[in-house]
Amino acid sequence: MPVSPLRLIASFLILAVAGACAAGGKTDPALPSPSVDEPLASAQTVEEAVIAGGCFWGVEAVFRHVKGVQSATSGYSGGAAGSARYPLVSTGSTGHAESVKILYDSSQITYGQILRVFFSVVHDPTELNRQGPDVGSQYRSAVFYGNAEQKRIAEAYIAQLAGSFSHPIVTQVVPLKAFYPAESYHQDYAARHPNEPYIVFNDAPKIEHLRKRFPNLYRDK
Repeated sequence: MPVSPLRLIASFLILAVAGACAAGGKTDPALPSPSVDEPLASAQTVEEAVIAGGCFWGVEAVFRHVKGVQSATSGYSGGAAGSARYPLVSTGSTGHAESVKILYDSSQITYGQILRVFFSVVHDPTELNRQGPDVGSQYRSAVFYGNAEQKRIAEAYIAQLAGSFSHPIVTQVVPLKAFYPAESYHQDYAARHPNEPYIVFNDAPKIEHLRKRFPNLYRDK
């Protein structure tokens, strides 16, 4: 399987950083709900959110367990179409971030609640160009907004969370230019490789944090 050698090596080093699986190593309750958010839609409506928070395997895995999410797809955002391939993105020189496109029913969950999960359990928004053992700009924290309302909600929530972490939030809020799906072997990777050390120690705990912190949002896949 054409997975980065650095990521394979990281699989066997995860034990040293297993405690940092949740956002900021947080063990306290979930972050507060956004004070600025969109209301739930009155009828089923499919909306899109694109976020980046480290290795897309874990980001995708978490959101596949969130009620109201219809699909989560691993991919690349931030760079050009021609460089949206894993061997190139892995170099950290393409401008892409490993990203996840989330399609959700806005009558069941809001964009703000998607971000609440993102900041609470998916990743550490204070780490610059890295998450846990993964280092490089391709692992940066970013919200790729698709419209002015998403931008407003994301910026307001980041401002609201100031002081919730021991270090400043470094999450970028940038316009979504394009999303390019990743190679098929990356899709649903965590579910298909549950015993891989990287998944066991880095991604599976995030799903457990989701279950504990958001029991009303969690669903078994």
